[in-house]
Amino acid sequence: MTTFDRVFRDAIAKIMFEGEEIFSERTGISTRAVPGLTYELYPAQGFPLLTLRKIPVQLFVSEAVWMITGDKNIAFMQRFTKIWDAFAEEDNTMECAYGYRWRHHFGRDQLIDLVEHLKIEPSSRQGVVMMWDPADDGLMAPKKKNVPCPFSFTVNIIGNKLNLHLIIRSNDMMLGNPHDTAGFALLQAMLAQELEVGVGKFTVSISHAHVYGNHYEQALTMLERMPHLHDEIKLELPPQSFRRALEKDVELVHEITALLSDQYKPMKALKKMEIAL
Repeated sequence: MTTFDRVFRDAIAKIMFEGEEIFSERTGISTRAVPGLTYELYPAQGFPLLTLRKIPVQLFVSEAVWMITGDKNIAFMQRFTKIWDAFAEEDNTMECAYGYRWRHHFGRDQLIDLVEHLKIEPSSRQGVVMMWDPADDGLMAPKKKNVPCPFSFTVNIIGNKLNLHLIIRSNDMMLGNPHDTAGFALLQAMLAQELEVGVGKFTVSISHAHVYGNHYEQALTMLERMPHLHDEIKLELPPQSFRRALEKDVELVHEITALLSDQYKPMKALKKMEIAL
């Protein structure tokens, strides 16, 4: 197993064997959940791409590039996956698209400002990017098809390495977490490359980490699988990856997908898991 395989397996075991059973009024499905789950990774030593089950590499790569573009129309993503179709509005957009909120929603381009800010002041502790809008999301606001699950990340540079701390309010651990972890690790690598520093620590903090009841079978199947050998996966980004993502370079998705897929030897796929809407 890779480092991330062990971290992920431990998290699922903790939820399944120590978590509380909670019925979700929103989805109508029970979950087993734990609060305040945090793990630390070092993606330069091993990129966190789960091998305990097969993950569609092109999905999280295209999603990361799409988020950097700042677009809320999902047409770019639809070249690679239909996963967001159920959450889109009639005009094929997502109002809470992470990249759109980074770059447009709050009246400033948080992502470009982050890069320029750290170029000028690399010791800054103010590299905070938000996706959650208190005026529009959650609490007593009208229900929407989707609200951000990862709602903030903080970036800093220590020892000439870029660290990223991702905060997630709610995480579907069997389906969403592997993609969130890999996608934000990819974003971290792109930001580090653009800033000409190394990739440091990647910390993920989850307020409500859960496994849905209709995923229990797959979670237990995964936990019962014998450990397998898999080399740590190394990510060597193509040059100018961040700039190419800004320009909606479709070939960048193919290049990064191919680079990771060449090293990726996952265990067989689990029984199909349905998204809880």
